[in-house]
Amino acid sequence: MPGGRAAAAGPDRLHMTAVSTASATPSPMRRLAAFFHRQPRAALALLLAPPLGWLLIAYLGSLAILFLNAFFRIDPFTTDIVRQPGLQNFERLATTEVYRTITLRTLGIAAAVTLTTAVLAFPVAYYMARVASRRTRGLLVVAILMPLWASYLVKVYAWRVILAEDGILNWALAPIGLKGPGFGDVATWLVFSYLWLPYMILPIYAGLERIPSSLLEASGDLGARTWTTFRRIVLPLVFPAMVAGSIFTFSLTMGDFIAPQLVSSTQFIGNVIYANVGSSGDLPFAAAFATVPVIVMIGYLLLARRLGAFEAL
Repeated sequence: MPGGRAAAAGPDRLHMTAVSTASATPSPMRRLAAFFHRQPRAALALLLAPPLGWLLIAYLGSLAILFLNAFFRIDPFTTDIVRQPGLQNFERLATTEVYRTITLRTLGIAAAVTLTTAVLAFPVAYYMARVASRRTRGLLVVAILMPLWASYLVKVYAWRVILAEDGILNWALAPIGLKGPGFGDVATWLVFSYLWLPYMILPIYAGLERIPSSLLEASGDLGARTWTTFRRIVLPLVFPAMVAGSIFTFSLTMGDFIAPQLVSSTQFIGNVIYANVGSSGDLPFAAAFATVPVIVMIGYLLLARRLGAFEAL
């Protein structure tokens, strides 16, 4: 009997030894996990490689190709692209009066839209952050975000109907002897201000919400009036958030070409680029003109960084 038990226990011991040996040998996945645990930088590099690779190829690569094509020219007889580097497209932009006017018009509308949205967004954001109850604040956030769910074209066409000669705006103003602006630069300014207003409200709201209430209370305790508190405490602290919102409003206005085409007959940078991208257009000149808003936005982003806008995002 003891010998039989020992013989029966032998295979069990061998099986347990094999199992323990197999469990002691780490699997390839465990060895890989252990490696990334010891090398956190390698794990971070592997995690960021796909999005950074896509950014490098799809975004920066396309910008590089765009900038390269800006130095080519198109043959006026064959309409083929002549790949001989030159500055003729940029000279054309600098010396032609109409293109300088279009550039200044686009920058002026973008600045006007940015200023308008900032003026309209501040009281709304201040009420949401400092006055409204938690429930009302949530409803206002939903109300501000709801227009972003609607189609861009639907909103622009709605404004086209409002601003038309027989539209609802002229119908409402007719009894008091007034008339709407119709289609033109003013209509473009109104449409852009409506479209990009949520992009200004939300950063300002976030900036106002981060201001400690103790600072405002301390200002009141020290005898500062409401305007003094706003000018010396609230405005400096929320200014980076306003600059952050202006990045969206300014860049989106400068690059848009659909809204000006629907509510205005004047040309903007986007319209000229769009007109020269087709098969019969001048693609190198369109690429050269497209570098103008890119350069402007690079300078704007550098200025926004110095003003602390990136900390507010």
